[in-house]
Amino acid sequence: MTTLPRLSHIRIGSAPDSWGVWFPDDPGQVPWRRFLDEVAESGYEWIELGPYGYLPTDPVVLGEETARRGLKVSAGTVFTGLHHGPAVWDETWAHVADNAALARATGAGHLVVIPAFWRDDKTGAVLEDSTLTPEQWRHLTTQTERLAHEVREQYGLRVVVHPHADTHIDGEENVARFLDATDSDLVSLCLDTGHYAYCGGDSVKLIETYGERIGYLHLKQVDPAVLAQVRDEELPFGPAVARGVMCEPPAGEPALEPVLDAAQRLGVDLFAIVEQDMYPCPPEQPLPIARRTRSFLRSCGA
Repeated sequence: MTTLPRLSHIRIGSAPDSWGVWFPDDPGQVPWRRFLDEVAESGYEWIELGPYGYLPTDPVVLGEETARRGLKVSAGTVFTGLHHGPAVWDETWAHVADNAALARATGAGHLVVIPAFWRDDKTGAVLEDSTLTPEQWRHLTTQTERLAHEVREQYGLRVVVHPHADTHIDGEENVARFLDATDSDLVSLCLDTGHYAYCGGDSVKLIETYGERIGYLHLKQVDPAVLAQVRDEELPFGPAVARGVMCEPPAGEPALEPVLDAAQRLGVDLFAIVEQDMYPCPPEQPLPIARRTRSFLRSCGA
């Protein structure tokens, strides 16, 4: 008799982010072929597309390159500023459509949607108020529902919204407010364990409270000592990452095994994509970490 893995509902993958890739083109980042080679060598089967334009945007080329390495695509990713309302819809949709079309063409089923930053993630310059007005909250929720509907109807993808540091959907209060104000049939959550901990949230509690809204996972940990410095110095997210606030599992918080166990208890198939923010990083650094992380996740039953 075949015995299923303990975490039989969890499909593990990785992403360009774990190779220090934040931009479509950056001379400090590893070339895309090296990323594909190394993520496959690390033992992962699933990847995300990362920033649009980093991997080939020709679906035929990308399909050939991933297939010959035994890789499959789980999701694309977009940044949006939907709290600005209908005025930004056309610009937003043009960006989303390119990403969604490529994701669909490569067989992905999800589109990860990240809210806009309220301060610059490199310089720390404040771009807008960190707190939304009631009108902006209405724009954020209604326009996200509109986006999710259009992405589902036109591309067959499920929108999963990613709470993120230095955005308006970050910690427990704002995540709950967002989920309570959006249609569960349209909008699900990409729970990033590192970002949620960075913003003071408890991932296990969130899964247990809003289980039906958890549509996707990003696995990440924070170094509590570095996080304390970040908070004391009020650092923006980019410099915090450069300082090492996101660390290699299992050295940080939250513990990932309880998170994975809580996700398994939901009884639905979920992607759990490793995303250890590392930017910038030496090109030789990601592969050994990726191998160790994959081995650690196997020890958790994934």
